[in-house]
Amino acid sequence: MRCGCIAVGRVQCDGCHRVLEYGERYLLIDSKEGQGQHYCVDCCLSRGYASYKIEKGEKIITFFIEE
Repeated sequence: MRCGCIAVGRVQCDGCHRVLEYGERYLLIDSKEGQGQHYCVDCCLSRGYASYKIEKGEKIITFFIEE
């Protein structure tokens, strides 16, 4: 399951191993074993987990891409 989140504590990206700052957006991909993977916006864009789209005249980023 995918969950778009905002960092409020110490969160480290599993892709680039960078510690995310307070208020920064990231994606949590939860697996069935209970282990979650955290990805920053840059890693999500490079891996295809996020995309930009135009909504109400503004360019926004979304983690919920249409398949």
